[in-house]
Amino acid sequence: MKQGQFTILENTALTGRVSRLRLGGDVSAIVRPGQFVDLRLEGFFLRRPFSVCDRDDASFLLLYERVGRGTELLSALPPGRTLDVLTGLGNGFDPEHGGDAPLLIAGGTGLSPLYGLAKALLKRGKSPTAILGFNTASEVFFEEDFAALGIETLVCTADGSRGLPGFVTAAMDRRHTGFYACGPEAMLRAVCETSPMPGELSFDQRMGCGFGACMGCTVLTKKGPLRVCRDGPVLDREDVLWAD
Repeated sequence: MKQGQFTILENTALTGRVSRLRLGGDVSAIVRPGQFVDLRLEGFFLRRPFSVCDRDDASFLLLYERVGRGTELLSALPPGRTLDVLTGLGNGFDPEHGGDAPLLIAGGTGLSPLYGLAKALLKRGKSPTAILGFNTASEVFFEEDFAALGIETLVCTADGSRGLPGFVTAAMDRRHTGFYACGPEAMLRAVCETSPMPGELSFDQRMGCGFGACMGCTVLTKKGPLRVCRDGPVLDREDVLWAD
């Protein structure tokens, strides 16, 4: 974990509720796809955690949904403003875990950490396929960004208004060697119940501190309760115990 001041380079809307935020500064603590950062916002006691979507040598990209007062405030901040940020949080994905032809399965803004993972997999000679799930066509974003990487990109909408009709599980098949998934917990569970393939799950839990002190983001596993912020957010599908 590393604390620093980051400058807003870009803060623009992608859809009616989703925005992209690029922050410039010292990114040396962000070393694996799937890690997250914690932003301090003026007037709020708790920081806001966000998965890192992508990074270069001097900046990183976040995708966030405007769902409350904190993210609405964040969406109004202009380029040039600085934010206090904790970087290098979480354990990230293992690019070797999913084999040579893995599925990247996302629900909504859960696609954020999978984009950086896709780039890491391609650098290792892997052949990933992305399945991006949304409720309706107006919510679709980043489809072109995944496709521009040269990987097969499938879009599913629950109401059938774009791409394949139904949930992401309808697009899964057995041609692949493993999966990486990030999205709502119900989606993660459905993915695990649909496929026996090895996989890693990135959990999107509500967090208090973001670094393991408050125990407010635990997930029940075969190893006991694990903290998503400290022991995750990425966990092996074989370790997770789903509540009845």
